Amino acid sequence: MLPPLRATVPAMSRPKQYEENRYVGDKRTQRVHDLDHATEACGIDELMRAETFVGFGPDTLPEARNRCYRLCRHCAAAREAAGVDDAA
Repeated sequence: MLPPLRATVPAMSRPKQYEENRYVGDKRTQRVHDLDHATEACGIDELMRAETFVGFGPDTLPEARNRCYRLCRHCAAAREAAGVDDAA
């Protein structure tokens, strides 16, 4: 039996406004992006240009979920590939 494959996702630079944050939300779609696991498909650059983003305090996924934001499917796939527990 072969070991499970691990996908690698190239690192993206953080938006200037969120250099110290990990999670950023899109007000238009109520999606939260994990900047540690964001991909090009997430459209972070477009989100910053549209200025429809929001930060969370505290900067945690549970806080984003508390505000009815759902994890972006692209970020979720990258987190899963990296072995991050989505329950966190």
